[in-house]
Amino acid sequence: MKSAPADLVISDLRMPGMSGTELLKALREQGNEVPVIIMTAYGTIESAVEAMKLGACDYIVRPFDVEALELTINRILAAGRMLRQNDFLRHEVEKGWGEFIGHSAPMQKIYDLIRQVAPGKTSVLITGETGTGKELVARAIHRASNRKDALFVPINCAAIPAEILESELFGYEKGAFTGASKDRVGKFELADGGTLFLDELTEMPMALQAKLLRVLQENVIERLGSNRSIPIDIRIITATNRDPRKAIADGRLREDLYYRVNVFNIELPALRDRKEDIPALATSFLASQAKGVTFTESAVNRLQAYSWPGNVRELHNVIERAAVLSNGQPITVHHLPQEMTEQARPSQDAPSPVEFKSLELNPAIEKLEQAMMREALIQTGGNKTKAARLLEISERTFWYKLKKYGME
Repeated sequence: MKSAPADLVISDLRMPGMSGTELLKALREQGNEVPVIIMTAYGTIESAVEAMKLGACDYIVRPFDVEALELTINRILAAGRMLRQNDFLRHEVEKGWGEFIGHSAPMQKIYDLIRQVAPGKTSVLITGETGTGKELVARAIHRASNRKDALFVPINCAAIPAEILESELFGYEKGAFTGASKDRVGKFELADGGTLFLDELTEMPMALQAKLLRVLQENVIERLGSNRSIPIDIRIITATNRDPRKAIADGRLREDLYYRVNVFNIELPALRDRKEDIPALATSFLASQAKGVTFTESAVNRLQAYSWPGNVRELHNVIERAAVLSNGQPITVHHLPQEMTEQARPSQDAPSPVEFKSLELNPAIEKLEQAMMREALIQTGGNKTKAARLLEISERTFWYKLKKYGME
């Protein structure tokens, strides 16, 4: 069992040298949770029940009906597959970061496209800049399709070394290469009946692209180290942040594969092209990080003024950082990254020399002081000690000016 792991063990209860119960104990002491079926005669059913208490998943009485044994085997193997799928799904849920947010015109168009393409098996190519939410769109297509009860299996072609990517996709037989100590199911088989999402398709090696094209044409795969064809029924959704046409010209994408995967194209808008969605996105991300914390108006204005080269993913990270820095207080521009606070504000015409001459200096300074103090109090939720610290003046001076300007 150490050298050749199995999916299922069927063991007699009484055997020379070691009983079925002793075998079960030894497996569990090794940390091996392989399912075990115990075979027993009528006179030893009590021992079989004891084996069940030790972790056997079932027992069958001899002489047994072959069909009954087959049903038991199929049920246990199906339960094992379900357990693996549940573990996979749990991992995927933990990686997710929310549903679609936004009611802008560009996003309404995306929603319409998802609704149109989801019901069939049409291959979809999702394009757009990094961080625009391509995997989110792929998941939405899967959830709205008739494959929603099967698995959605994502794989990032850029995140996995080329020499490993093939075995991840196709799986392998024991002994296929050094270190292949047991059979392994690949992502194609795992997604059977469901959806396989290939992110960053243009980063897949060209030789592997040729194998992918064959899978799409013939709907069969072969594990590494095997010549047995395995039929599969999957929907392929691909994505890239590159211009596909340029990727073809640069030798990064096979032209025949491009036409095969680009039956239906969805191009995601950059965040800077749907700035009206930023407040809702930011509020949602903040709610998941710090309940009850809000933004000041100036912070929201700064978020909308920024160009967001990293798109929604960058916004998510900025809000997470700001939530940590704010320590439960309203988020201000001071909690935003330096590159955002230094970004040019909307231009305002500087007053002319004539305007300066007619302007009395002291009243102007006092108005500016009052405005800054008021903003500091808003940003700190009325906490005068923190407001003084924010303005880099002493608390005593702050209290004096409050009284002076009648702002107590």
